[in-house]
Amino acid sequence: MPIKGYDYGPLVAGEGLLQRAGFWSNHLLAMCRYTSCETQPAPEWFGDDGADTDVLAEILLDDQAWPTFRIPFQGGHSAVVVYRNLIGDFGIDYLLTQPAWPRTVSLSSFDGDWYGPGLSWRDILYTAETPDLTAPCVHDTAARLVLLLPLLAADELPPEAPARVNAALTAIGAPEDSAQDTADHLLRNRRPAARRRGGADSPLSGRSYRHTEPGSDESAVLWALDQRRVNDRRWRPRPNAVITALGAPTKPRPAAPPDPNANPDPSEGPPSSCPASFSTGCSVGGGG
Repeated sequence: MPIKGYDYGPLVAGEGLLQRAGFWSNHLLAMCRYTSCETQPAPEWFGDDGADTDVLAEILLDDQAWPTFRIPFQGGHSAVVVYRNLIGDFGIDYLLTQPAWPRTVSLSSFDGDWYGPGLSWRDILYTAETPDLTAPCVHDTAARLVLLLPLLAADELPPEAPARVNAALTAIGAPEDSAQDTADHLLRNRRPAARRRGGADSPLSGRSYRHTEPGSDESAVLWALDQRRVNDRRWRPRPNAVITALGAPTKPRPAAPPDPNANPDPSEGPPSSCPASFSTGCSVGGGG
């Protein structure tokens, strides 16, 4: 099953690219900014060189194959990173999916500028460190953390955050002697936090959470992921709250009475097969 809302794009599983030289510099250099008093960011910060980075850029930006990275976690949810290679409208989309949801939820997009609320440090760490090992795709916690790091939107960080990012960067191949400086640079250039109403906890944090209405982009998106109720058969995501928070108009869906004489739609069949992928171990479909 393709990702909802992306049936127009040639999605391919990109997990095989994580081990390729040049990937991480392409993915993370967008977070790097510098002044005349600072060292200019370079692929070498991530263990790459310029030639490798250029080669991977051609693959990542191929309009005939959009690399997609799934990060499955609890409750059947997945964070998904899509290199949206539309001609004239390139961008990187960060999504939340769940098979039962009627639509995919956008966390952020980058096309030279950032749009969307992003995630707090606590939510990124929670998602990175709670892989659903029954689902395929990215399970390595270091790779998960670094894939999600561009989503970081926080006014303050816990004291241990630089060390955690340092360890993750070293694990994915950044030079040990400079990984801490790279981690400090990335965290220093994070986006400010989305506004929250009343300091509501995020359900992604794994902590006790109670919230009755969305107060911001982020709290509405994360409200839809209340982990305490994910196994309750009566629970359903709140798409209208999410849509409202993301600035799109909501339309009430009238309830249609069931037609006992209706025949099954013969056009509905099994999900279409996935397109070719960079990795044979992970399917693009099935996560929403």
